[in-house]
Amino acid sequence: VWVEGVEKGYFCRRQDGNLMKGSVWPGLCHFPDFTRPDVRHWWADQFQGLIEEVGVHGIWNDMNEPAVFEDGTFPHDVRHDYDGHPCSHRKAHNIYGMQMIRATQEGLRRFGKGKRPFSITRSAYAGTQRFACGWTGDNVASWEHLNMANTQCQRLATSGMSFIGSDIGGFIETPSPELYLRWIQLAVFHPFFRTHSSGDHGDQEPWSFGEDTTDWVRRAIEMRYRLLPAVYTAFWQYVKDGTPMLRSLPLVEHENPDAYWRSAEFYFGDHLYVVPILAEGEEGRFLYLPKSDWFSYHDDSRPKAVATDIWIECPIDRIPVFVRGGAVIPHWPLQQHTGEIPNPEPELRAWWKNGNETSRWYEDQGDGEAWKHGVYRDSTLRVEGAEGRITLTRDWEGSWTPVYETVHLTLCGIGSAEAELKVNIDGHEAAAHRGDDGRYRVAAPRDFRSATLEWSPVRVGRQHERSVEA
Repeated sequence: VWVEGVEKGYFCRRQDGNLMKGSVWPGLCHFPDFTRPDVRHWWADQFQGLIEEVGVHGIWNDMNEPAVFEDGTFPHDVRHDYDGHPCSHRKAHNIYGMQMIRATQEGLRRFGKGKRPFSITRSAYAGTQRFACGWTGDNVASWEHLNMANTQCQRLATSGMSFIGSDIGGFIETPSPELYLRWIQLAVFHPFFRTHSSGDHGDQEPWSFGEDTTDWVRRAIEMRYRLLPAVYTAFWQYVKDGTPMLRSLPLVEHENPDAYWRSAEFYFGDHLYVVPILAEGEEGRFLYLPKSDWFSYHDDSRPKAVATDIWIECPIDRIPVFVRGGAVIPHWPLQQHTGEIPNPEPELRAWWKNGNETSRWYEDQGDGEAWKHGVYRDSTLRVEGAEGRITLTRDWEGSWTPVYETVHLTLCGIGSAEAELKVNIDGHEAAAHRGDDGRYRVAAPRDFRSATLEWSPVRVGRQHERSVEA
């Protein structure tokens, strides 16, 4: 590759005509001029063998600012083609990495035989979201950098780069078990979710911090696995509507001055409100809860107040997460990878509300480009609630028909331990059972349109109106 690049003049040159040389991990290197269309096409060609012969499915583009050991990056006198508008590196620096991943995606598409391209980049610029996901770069195992990861990912999402995450636990130095756990719990709600660290700072696998921490980390990761349909739906809204997956309070509450300075809490998708724990030893904290009907995601308990600072308990084994009343959140059964259970039967968790609320649920084949031609199912889910009643109605767009036959409905936040139940699905009576968690469950056909649960006597929410133990 190097010989071909030199012979065809594909590498960057200095103003005096000499090839740009800089030290990176392999030693002294030349650098392709990715601002040239023919160089990008040539770079894409290099992935054929990796994909077709080796079986590579994704590419990690690192050090592509470009990073050079001696001076940090290129000298300003390096010349670039800039798509036929020659310029110095002073002008091309910000787009250099983006043009590299543009070429990477071209190669993945060309040789991937219809699979969706997956690439990661450290360097990004406006528009990078079209080509790759990103992470926030090498960070440090500290509570300060945990706070930074939370803020950075929110701001990048607001700027259009929603498919983003951080090096969980810190790339440099070794986190305490508590720091690692709290970072995992936060990153469950970051679109790009993976732990990554330098080999020089000890083990940082999820099982590296003792039995208790391993169990708590597993609990957080399994929550992520179950929530994958909700994550996928948030991705769809991002792709289709440009809506950030992570939504900061100032973005959502832009007419509320009290929200402007708050950067800890954030929304994930339309209806989940995440309250990360960002300080060492924090067993409780004040948070701002926007005006709405809220339930604890974990146990359906309800806060005593909204639109003001309220105190919540923060047990070490969970992250406080709230769900809006009337929301419908799609889930999957627990599996260790997305192909472990063929055609998993989804679960729709619907929270009661005295009023109306609308949610989304997106499904497709999980790979390929057929979704671009309408082969998907984009469901609109509507909850109508009143005392002693909750109704879930549904319609959808798209031509895709899922293979599974059953949807499991879980009705949350009802709070009636002793009640006579009536369940109706598309005009037919059905049976629901109440679990130990106080939630009611009923099986519905895959293509159901309406489900109603009625109960009496009415005891909606009384025993749940207590201080929240998120």
